[in-house]
Amino acid sequence: MPRFDGQGLLGAVVQHAETGEVLMFAFIDAEALQATRDTGEAHFHSRSRGRLWKKGETSGNVLKVQSVLVDCDQDALVLKVLPIGPACHTGARSCFYRRLDGDGLVRLEKGA
Repeated sequence: MPRFDGQGLLGAVVQHAETGEVLMFAFIDAEALQATRDTGEAHFHSRSRGRLWKKGETSGNVLKVQSVLVDCDQDALVLKVLPIGPACHTGARSCFYRRLDGDGLVRLEKGA
């Protein structure tokens, strides 16, 4: 089973199950992992809210989880998902819609 850190969290990369595109990164605690497994929809631990957070609970942009991969050290996850709507709260398809360029960020057209 996954090994949570001293704060009870694991990092989770969220990846599109069909295209392989990285959609977002979030933290998961034991409660969020169990809710994800029980419902088939991605749940995370919101550090800013200090509580369980279901992706899409207000926007409707849920992530349908196809599989959960655990890394070799059991301290990180990859969630393979099928997104219903954009993954990013900004409305972008992926949270990774900018690249570092010198001292600034450049928006990627594909990620918008």
